[in-house]
Amino acid sequence: MNDPIGDMLTRIRNAQMRGKSTVITPASKLRARVLDVLADEGYIRGYESSSDRQGHPTIEISLKYYEGIPVIREVKRVSKPGRRVYLGVKDVPAVRQGLGVSIVSTSRGVMSDANARAANVGGEVLCTVF
Repeated sequence: MNDPIGDMLTRIRNAQMRGKSTVITPASKLRARVLDVLADEGYIRGYESSSDRQGHPTIEISLKYYEGIPVIREVKRVSKPGRRVYLGVKDVPAVRQGLGVSIVSTSRGVMSDANARAANVGGEVLCTVF
């Protein structure tokens, strides 16, 4: 797999289109940190680490809906393996005039755009969520 974050976001998008309550994805530290930001911002209910039948670590993500409509309306991968996008603290974009969130991988960890501005750090923009 070349793009684990893109794979996880696609799994979330597909599960929400089908109305699923949970989705399973392979586990990694970066995926867990991205899910921490999504949970803190209120886009997912949470997640649990577990393992599958073969013993591979997995993450079970609990999706969130409001009146039957997915809370995540749009999720886009910004920085891809073929084209990395690094931005300074002043250039980190506000998604939909601040209604959405950009997830940024900084030297201080993975955080939302608002937290990156507050910490005065820039980094790689992983994805945007609205």
